[in-house]
Amino acid sequence: MTVPPVKYRRILLKLSGEALMGAEDYGIDKQVIERLAAEIIEVQQAKVEIGLVIGGGNIFRGAGLASSGMDRVTGDHMGMLATVMNALAMQDALEKLGARVRVMSAIKINEVCEDYIRRRAIRHLEKGRIAIFAAGTGNPFFTTDSAAALRAVEIGADLLLKATKVDGVYDADPKKKKDARRYEKLTYDDVINRDLQVMDTAAIALCRDYNMPLRIYDITRPGDLMRILQGKQIGTLVHGRG
Repeated sequence: MTVPPVKYRRILLKLSGEALMGAEDYGIDKQVIERLAAEIIEVQQAKVEIGLVIGGGNIFRGAGLASSGMDRVTGDHMGMLATVMNALAMQDALEKLGARVRVMSAIKINEVCEDYIRRRAIRHLEKGRIAIFAAGTGNPFFTTDSAAALRAVEIGADLLLKATKVDGVYDADPKKKKDARRYEKLTYDDVINRDLQVMDTAAIALCRDYNMPLRIYDITRPGDLMRILQGKQIGTLVHGRG
């Protein structure tokens, strides 16, 4: 059986912190992170350069802490540290499977990982290493969605992928409305004008301004990541054409 060739040279994969929880209420599900690591390595073995951004919502979410009364900047800094913890956990899972991985942080935390430097990040990718970008953008008030869009543009990715627990973007919550319709394609302006909340508005606007194609897909379906990179129309594509 001939395996279809991949259609992308370099990608940025955004994982939510919640995706690492699996069926748990908090933290990281060992089986989930091991499965994700195996899929990421399969992609890399297909000669795709891959960068990762992982959220921290399974540990701390800055906006949530702020809503409970904590100073927003302090909450966001705690959220950034949570993303570093998730990045280190993913690094460990990947390295146990033989991958070469570098964690690069937008805030200085040199004892555990490198500082994020764009040219160094690109060099890591070119050398066949998986680069995990931690600590968001390094600034409060910006989500890891914005960080993913920013890093995708900075490293010259061919595609930004957002892995969720839903198989694309719907016109209503598919868990609440059985006849909710899934979109196969949307423009950036569609997402913003219809307030579809695929990613935050800043992230979508950045993708639009730099024509970065974005695909949303279901991370819980094994094998979909590779199938997308082979050209299968899975999930929802957000791009610039109507």
